Amino acid sequence: MNDSLAIVAMTATVVATVGLAAYSTRLARTTGDFYVASRSVPPWWNASAISGEYLSAASFLGVAGLIMAGGADALWFPVGYAVGYVLLLALVAAPLRRSGAYTVPDFAEARLRSTQVRFTASVLVVLIGWLYVVPQLQGAGLALRAVLGTPTWVGGVVVAITVLIVLAGGGMRSVTLVQGFQYWLKVVAIAVPVVFLLAAWRADGAPSALTAPTPQFTEATSVTFDAAVTLTVVEAVPVQARGTVDGEGIDGPITLAPGSATVAAGTVLDFPAGAVVPHAEGLTATTGAQWSTPLQGADGHPIYRTYALMIALFFGTMGLPHVLVRFYTNPDGRTARRTALVVIVLVGLFYLFPVSYGVLGRFYTPELLMTGRTDAVVLMLPGALVGGGLGQVLGALLAAGATGAFLATATGLTVSVAGVLSQDVVSRRVAEPITAFRIAAVLAVLVPLVLGLLASSLPLARAVALAFAVAAATFCPLLLLGIWWPRLTDMGAIAGLVTGGTLALTAILTAIAMPQLTGWPAALLSQPAAWAMPTSLLTMIAVSLLTRHRLRPDVGRVMVRLHTPEAVPVHRSWTARSSR
Repeated sequence: MNDSLAIVAMTATVVATVGLAAYSTRLARTTGDFYVASRSVPPWWNASAISGEYLSAASFLGVAGLIMAGGADALWFPVGYAVGYVLLLALVAAPLRRSGAYTVPDFAEARLRSTQVRFTASVLVVLIGWLYVVPQLQGAGLALRAVLGTPTWVGGVVVAITVLIVLAGGGMRSVTLVQGFQYWLKVVAIAVPVVFLLAAWRADGAPSALTAPTPQFTEATSVTFDAAVTLTVVEAVPVQARGTVDGEGIDGPITLAPGSATVAAGTVLDFPAGAVVPHAEGLTATTGAQWSTPLQGADGHPIYRTYALMIALFFGTMGLPHVLVRFYTNPDGRTARRTALVVIVLVGLFYLFPVSYGVLGRFYTPELLMTGRTDAVVLMLPGALVGGGLGQVLGALLAAGATGAFLATATGLTVSVAGVLSQDVVSRRVAEPITAFRIAAVLAVLVPLVLGLLASSLPLARAVALAFAVAAATFCPLLLLGIWWPRLTDMGAIAGLVTGGTLALTAILTAIAMPQLTGWPAALLSQPAAWAMPTSLLTMIAVSLLTRHRLRPDVGRVMVRLHTPEAVPVHRSWTARSSR
């Protein structure tokens, strides 16, 4: 990739983002503008903004990387990301907007009349938001590293600064304008190169990776390892090495024997054409037939892992705070439902394209399986397959789209976290709401930035899936029961939120801290949504039934408000009968 073109493209994206934010600053004058854009965003643009923030680094880069490494099993990621909005449309969108709340904690307090529920929900909003922001900042570092060779922390810092500029300028008003623009930028950036990539693939004889053996280098390839990697070698491979392999300094020919080999940072390995590609530890070396067949995962219990992932993605979307807060910006429940419907179309359109990058990358950029940086396949593929000036232009376009992905999602997440922090923490010391929001935005960005610098990087889509698992185990049960079950009590909600959040977070942290686990313990801990969400739901129901005396007396009136379209007049006698 041509560094200068990529720099221009990425800089142009940042400048356009800041420029749109500066323009919208003139329109953001009230507290309502900062928090919910004065509830005046039309459905088509709100849908573009939701899609823009939802299509994150995990979508733009991570999905293709997972498909390249994992094959058919990874197709559930784009499917799950899109299907989640169908459930959101059917069960949550309109009633949530009719609640009249600003944030998810606002809804929880208004529905259950409890500051304790609000506090619990606020803590979870912040945790989920930060868990989701970290991979966005890591993805930005990956993109800059792939393009410019900069340290991974540079991209995160650039995104953090840009996000703060956008939020400080106009809050949700700025975010809405910026994210709508960034959705269409991402669609164009990922769709246009696919046309040229498929044309180049056809001109190359349309080789297929589906029935091939374990990936091989089609030509002599030199691989530089920027970080230390433990390789899984499937069969003996002769290479020319310059650096350190298995603790020994080498400058000449060696043979990588079947088994494991540790390659130090800075080492260069030259592979001959036809050599079988070793895989980074943690990436399974599968044949083309295994790669293209569902439920062939080598991690153990693939059926459970697949269904658990589906539950996390389908129901986790319903509980993502940065998505839910968007529906408060619609004028009414009808437009909120229309927004969700348009989002399904826009998100589905985008996910037509990452699959092509994953499939082609397995054949044309197999060295990424060695370094473990399969998330970079979208950025590297144009140079490897198309090449020349056109490849550089396409790579620069993709770099611009990736920049838009990091910025859009990071701003959406930060505005939801900042909204909670400003109302529940900063406002206790700062009386002026807009100033409190701006201070909270700084806190909302700095904490995940530090965490991203300290934490080891996971594959982007998998890291985001963890946030979905926590959301599925906490806010999904709260919203389903809060909207559709009038007997939910404040104690039931708190018990369920604490139980689901504790189970999901504990499982995730244990799986990360103990990577040596295998079998059922590894499967259950790495994909906790399948058991944490039902446990949370049942806990809310059981505790609510045991605390019937805490049910608010006007719950019928509240339920009528949630489920009655704004255009329908609600008579006082109706709500009175409903409350009985």
